[in-house]
Amino acid sequence: MTIPNIFFLPLLLLVPHQAFANVTLNSTLSTNDPNPLWLSSSGVFAFGFQQINNNTSLFLLAIWFNKISSKTIVWTASTSNPAPAGSEVKLTAQGLTLTNPQGHLLWSVQVEPSEDVSHAAMLDTGNFVLSSSNSSYLWQSFNNPTDTLLPSQTLDLNGKLYSRFTQNNYTKGRFELYFDEQNLKLSPIGWPTESRYASYLRVDANASQAQLVFNETGDIYVETSGGSKISLGWDNSYFDANRFFYRATLEYYGVFTQYSLPKGSSDENQVWSIVRYVPGNICNDIFDEFGSGGCGFNSYCTWENNRPNCWCPEGYSMVDPNNEFGGCQPNFSLGCGADSQENPQEVYEMKVLPNVNWPLGDFERLMNYTQDECKQSCLYDCNCAAAVFGNQCWKKRLPLSNGRLDQSAGTTITLIKLRIRPLSDTVVKKEDGVQHAVLGSLIGSLVINTLLLATVVLILLLKFKGKEIVKVSSLVETNLHSFTYHELKEATLGFSEEVGRGSFGIVYKGSLKSGSDNNVIAVKRLDRLAQEREKEFKTELSAIGKTCHKHLVRLIGFCDEGVHRLLVYEFMSNGTLAQILFGQPKPIWNLRVRFALGIARGLLYLHEECDTPIIHCDIKHQNILIDQHFMPKISDFGLAKLLLWDQSRTNTMIRGTRGYVAPEWFKNVPVTTKVDVYSFGVMLLEIICCRRSVVNDVDSEEEEKVLLTDWAYDCYMERRLHVLVENDREAMGDKGRLKKWVMIAMWCIQENHEIRPTMKTVMLMLEGHVDVPEPPLPSSFTLTS
Repeated sequence: MTIPNIFFLPLLLLVPHQAFANVTLNSTLSTNDPNPLWLSSSGVFAFGFQQINNNTSLFLLAIWFNKISSKTIVWTASTSNPAPAGSEVKLTAQGLTLTNPQGHLLWSVQVEPSEDVSHAAMLDTGNFVLSSSNSSYLWQSFNNPTDTLLPSQTLDLNGKLYSRFTQNNYTKGRFELYFDEQNLKLSPIGWPTESRYASYLRVDANASQAQLVFNETGDIYVETSGGSKISLGWDNSYFDANRFFYRATLEYYGVFTQYSLPKGSSDENQVWSIVRYVPGNICNDIFDEFGSGGCGFNSYCTWENNRPNCWCPEGYSMVDPNNEFGGCQPNFSLGCGADSQENPQEVYEMKVLPNVNWPLGDFERLMNYTQDECKQSCLYDCNCAAAVFGNQCWKKRLPLSNGRLDQSAGTTITLIKLRIRPLSDTVVKKEDGVQHAVLGSLIGSLVINTLLLATVVLILLLKFKGKEIVKVSSLVETNLHSFTYHELKEATLGFSEEVGRGSFGIVYKGSLKSGSDNNVIAVKRLDRLAQEREKEFKTELSAIGKTCHKHLVRLIGFCDEGVHRLLVYEFMSNGTLAQILFGQPKPIWNLRVRFALGIARGLLYLHEECDTPIIHCDIKHQNILIDQHFMPKISDFGLAKLLLWDQSRTNTMIRGTRGYVAPEWFKNVPVTTKVDVYSFGVMLLEIICCRRSVVNDVDSEEEEKVLLTDWAYDCYMERRLHVLVENDREAMGDKGRLKKWVMIAMWCIQENHEIRPTMKTVMLMLEGHVDVPEPPLPSSFTLTS
């Protein structure tokens, strides 16, 4: 349970009577204190505040090993509500309370009304207790464990351990250790609920009273009321409690593991050693038709170095790069409707995955098939994502579950369907002398948004009326390539393939001389040289030319030659987010999750991580382009406002698009990066619901749906989230994230920009590192013209 990237507050030396005395009534600890902890008499354990993930504004109220460099946490007060800076814990006669800086209750321990707390103490066993005047324990952390047990601690029939969500996220996770009637079990959880799937470890006690005992010497076993001791099924070990610290933790990946660490070691790099663990191989031991298995959906599990590792098959990537166990998603469109007019053999291939198996979740079993017949059947079945061939052919659809590396599979062969041609490729056929072009619908409109991307492109910096000529190349200090007009005319075959147009120019598809797929470009040719657009053109060129992020469209170069003004961008083969989001069929839930996380990361970079902070000012689905790997990229910086490092707000004219414009634009006040947060909140709801923010052509009985923001809030308050996603099974299967993300969107669209979160906080909430409090009623402000 060691957390290497938690940074801890410095522990100042305490005088003996402060460190070792009982905690008296009305004593407090605050995150603002220089030393917010109460120590045990020997100083081995501490109770107090620890910072989370190097984030100076969020803390855990916790118990930890204080005499080792890793400060390993063994208990937390509230896994669902990290405490913000300025929070305080206070001991009273009624119990213990944790409040935020505004005095709102985050967590509490309340003793029976007939009892009064006399004092509290952090014991050398690691147990934090609230005691009465006769020294009986009114409450103790040992009776309320989280994911760890310590020597002299027991887990009775009513107790349970639950894992963390990830290594550094203390939210209740995917696994639980508990007693079910007379037996000790380990089970996966239908996260974020507490419903249990089939157990993958069972220790039969066969007694009406039993408990899991971690005795003072370091041994762990199930003990019955008759005194029988039952092993958990692991090896017996030698223990020396005088020389070693011990702990037993239900790890975030579902393995119950006992650790040891030498006492008194001066080696700061010393780590906990594994003593023993159960089950022996969780990759194989979890085997249930429900849930994802040892790893997340669409991934497969391998057992290496006494722990599971999760891998994505070729063509897939992790849903959350920060959570190895969070599952994988295809990097391409897969499913019925995506390629209904195309030959599957030209679009997909079936690739062998050696020794990988998804043994459950078959939707069809075909008898007496050859391997080639099995392969062809899956290839031509739009529902089929993978096939397993042995003496039969098993076809599987997404999501794939219970994946594992199976070296003993023998003659079993797993085939996975991969796309070999981007969705937007053009297929040209001739029938009866008539040429039919099936242009990927995503390509065409792609650049209509790419157009916006440069919306005020290279405007002739030539200033007439006696003004001196200003060269673009001297405008910005970037490494952009300067193209000649002839080069771009040749690259676009004489500007022959138009892929989009807008108010200020036309965008053409082209290819640089090498001719590889990586050199396909989008060339925006300015056809109106309005003098008033010069400032916006300079802004766009400056902004994009100095940025570098995987979720921003890359500007490759420009042409500033005579009357010719052109911008050259990387080509986005899958069009705009709008085309995918509002097309048919609607994109799968995991792909929408990927879109939202990518856009958020791009905005976080613009606001806080690029050389010069940028307010985009026009975040909307048309300005999000999708590349060949279905990676979302933010485009159109023509309306961006650059901020100096010492600025946090700027004045500008009203900008943006109806339905996405933050209220402060209309209040004649300086705008901040929070205008982008507002727009992101609107777009997050669009991504969740696959529905535009403003819909005018609705029936009279559906007038409530005209404004997505209002309708979404009503659905949230009325607990009708299934209506928002139209009973999307994948979305409802991820109901915890669905609810949380709707709440995040509500926070983003608050009328008062001061209470909107920053994109950094939004990112932490989206990724599950920060819990999302109940949102207030969002802004009632609506742009009507």
